[in-house]
Amino acid sequence: MTITLVNPDCLPKPDVYRQLSIATGSRLVFLAGQVARDAEGRPVGAGDFAAQVEQAYLNIGRALAEIGGSFDDVAKLTIYVVDWSPEKYPLLGEGVARAAAELGVDPVKPITLLGVAALGEPDLMVEVEATAVLD
Repeated sequence: MTITLVNPDCLPKPDVYRQLSIATGSRLVFLAGQVARDAEGRPVGAGDFAAQVEQAYLNIGRALAEIGGSFDDVAKLTIYVVDWSPEKYPLLGEGVARAAAELGVDPVKPITLLGVAALGEPDLMVEVEATAVLD
């Protein structure tokens, strides 16, 4: 089995890791945690939890589209939320619904949601990672 590491043009290109890892044979795709950043790495949705959720989901859908898949190919999501509380559920749902409407997909997937103290940068409120199967 070989692994192809990819930094899609539609996402920021970090120096210390790659956004996608594609395992050939079974075509499992492991997408790095996506945050509220556009393709150039600029912040999106400062202080707006729903907007940050939406951008993270859009980044997943766009990255998968660039390699021949779609958000529909996502098999599993893990969502990390800073200072999680149940009161954030409606905003989480709002962000997911807006992204799903833009991508034209059913966003319902197996999800693990974890409350965390902080993420990699102080303005980030949510990070979403995905595992997808393209074949």
